[in-house]
Amino acid sequence: MANPEPYRTVAERATAEFTVQGSRFLGHVAPVDTVAEAEAVVDEVRAEFDDATHNVPAYRVPAGDAGSRSPGEVLLREYASDDGEPTGSAGKPALNVLQQREIRNVVAVVTRYYGGTNLGVGGLARAYSRAVKEGVDAAGVVEEAPHERVVLTATYDDSGTVRGILESAGVEFEADYDAEVSFVARVPVADAAGLRDRLRSATSGRVGIE
Repeated sequence: MANPEPYRTVAERATAEFTVQGSRFLGHVAPVDTVAEAEAVVDEVRAEFDDATHNVPAYRVPAGDAGSRSPGEVLLREYASDDGEPTGSAGKPALNVLQQREIRNVVAVVTRYYGGTNLGVGGLARAYSRAVKEGVDAAGVVEEAPHERVVLTATYDDSGTVRGILESAGVEFEADYDAEVSFVARVPVADAAGLRDRLRSATSGRVGIE
C-alpha cells in the first residue's frame, strides 16, 4: 500500500502586521488538521479582535474522514469569507495565497481596523493578499507527512505500557486520567497500522483503539 504523499503547510502559528493608508491589517496563520480546528481558530481570532472592523477567514484543510479514502487521496475543503468587505475583495485574495503557495492544513484570518480611507476593491485585495503572504512567511513553510488521530483507552494497569509505546514511537499525544486512561495521539498515517499492532500485542488486545 502506497504511503500518502507529504504536503506543505505552515510550521507554527504566527501573525504579521502592517498599515495601509491608516487601516491596520494583521495576518494570522496557523497549522490545523481538520475543518473543526480551522473554525476554532477563526472563532478564537474573532473573539480576541472583536473590536476590529473585519476578520476575514480562509482555510484549506482535508474534508471529512481521511480513513475513508485511498492513501494519497486528499479531498480539500477550501473556504473563504469577505466578512462584510466588498464581494471578492478579501476572502478570495486571502485564499488565493494559500493556493498559490500550495500549502494546506492551514487557516488564515486577516484582521482589519478601518483607518478612515477607502482602499477600493483593488487596494483591499492587495492588502488582504499581503497579510496572508506575510503571515505565512512569518510562520515558515514546512513539508509534513500526513497524520491521523488515534484515540486509545486503557486501564490504569495498561496505561504505563501504552504511554511507553507512544513515547518510544515519538508521536504527539495527550493523556486524560479518568475512570480509565484515554490517549489522543497524532500518528503519521504511514506508521499507524504498525503502532496499533504494537499496542494490541503489548496489552494482549485490552487497549481500546478508535
